[in-house]
Amino acid sequence: MSNADALAQKIASFDPNAPGDVDSGIFGLPFTPEEAQVVVVPVPWEVTVSYRAGTAAGPAAIREASLQVDLYDSDVPNAWKLGLAMEEEDETIAEASRRLRPLAADYIGWLEEGQPEADRKKHEAVPAQATAEGDKMIQWLKAKTGALLDAGKGVVVLGGDHSTPLGYLQALAERHEEFAILQFDAHCDLRPAYEGFKYSHASIMHNALQLPQVKKLVQVGIRDFCQQEAEFIDQSNGRVALFSQRFLSDEKFAKKSWKKVCGKIIAQLPKKVYISFDIDGLDPKLCPGTGTPVPGGLDFEEATYLLRSIVREGIQIIGCDLNEVAPGDTEWNAIVGARLLYQLCNWMAVSQGRLPAKGMHAE
Repeated sequence: MSNADALAQKIASFDPNAPGDVDSGIFGLPFTPEEAQVVVVPVPWEVTVSYRAGTAAGPAAIREASLQVDLYDSDVPNAWKLGLAMEEEDETIAEASRRLRPLAADYIGWLEEGQPEADRKKHEAVPAQATAEGDKMIQWLKAKTGALLDAGKGVVVLGGDHSTPLGYLQALAERHEEFAILQFDAHCDLRPAYEGFKYSHASIMHNALQLPQVKKLVQVGIRDFCQQEAEFIDQSNGRVALFSQRFLSDEKFAKKSWKKVCGKIIAQLPKKVYISFDIDGLDPKLCPGTGTPVPGGLDFEEATYLLRSIVREGIQIIGCDLNEVAPGDTEWNAIVGARLLYQLCNWMAVSQGRLPAKGMHAE
């Protein structure tokens, strides 16, 4: 039986109204990655987090919470028929993260203490170790996502910390002449080799901009950034467009509609966009466990309205990621993360003509 036939057979026999089965796939769906049109690739990696850890457990927590997500969406009624699946976590990646994280945490502590000379020998080799293992992770993800793309799948990377999607961006850059990145985040992530780590979670967009195919970076919800990053944006000749939380709030206080503000953001986007979603771009009431929470941020419906508006404008989402969901002391983080992941997967699929949505038709 072909994968298409297996998918059709499972759609015919699946009850979308039944409770999620713990033995099923993500969101309680019965599909395998081979059958699915959209595949979620978990990356349980958090070597360089500089404040609070826990994001490596995010993919597993989101998968568990996803079983409680109702599958019906009034805008995309047949979303569950897409064929959505999540791959198993790669234990080699998880083990490398577990091994390196304590070393990196001690190294960061040493930096914060002023780099005492007595401990230099113990710590000075850590950044190079993290870079070497980071290179392996990036190459693994580039190969993994590239193979899925070549098999005709839509791909979503689920971190882990925000350093995780670089390999996926490299795979997309080999398959698209140019595209923009739309970044939802509290932070710019434009610091070069933050704290000495080439692949720091705070350096992901600096690294992404090394790819010439990334013609534009549009940042939404930023509210914590340093002077170096502000100067980088100012000197980018428009390659980086910042819609900071201060700007969004000023528009709101001036009685500008969110629809109008979204129009300004969308006007900066070309026809192909990659969405990079750091959960801390949302109000921290929605993600209290995330590594570096910041007051302010978007509401859930504000973020998803922008997502829907982008697709309805005819922009294609060529890929996306969701990062920095840490389970913390409450299931709330994963509950929000699972619902956001479902929206990202579905609307990426709509934009790629894989799913019909209200007011739109699959190609």
